[in-house]
Amino acid sequence: MDERAVLVDSNILIDISSGDPIWYDWSRENLSKLAGGRLILNPIVLSEFSVRFETMEAVDDVLEALEMSRENLPWEAGFIAGRAFHVYRRAGGARERTLPDLLIGAHAYVMGHRLLTRDGMRYRTYFPDLDLIAPAEQQSS
Repeated sequence: MDERAVLVDSNILIDISSGDPIWYDWSRENLSKLAGGRLILNPIVLSEFSVRFETMEAVDDVLEALEMSRENLPWEAGFIAGRAFHVYRRAGGARERTLPDLLIGAHAYVMGHRLLTRDGMRYRTYFPDLDLIAPAEQQSS
């Protein structure tokens, strides 16, 4: 069993808290498999997840039940995400929500964490060495 910490992407938390009809089962099953290990969220994940709640206390209640640790984004991750965003933009990518995803991926990469996400293709494109826990059809590049 891999003992490394797992950074949990916001889409997993949103799937579970919203009861997403397509992704709830996959996200819940994979998060449950990792229970007992060190599950992490960072401020980027927190900000994307928290838009569904009125208070920080409500967010904390959900996160406490999931037994997640909080970890700040390493400075090096900010640089690596910026470089990946530069490559993305030069390839014609739009300015939409990509930078937060790149910050999440860079955080996991720099810290040597695994990443639980259902958006494997995006992360695999910019972080090919990142250990992903993602749906199989999205892990290939």
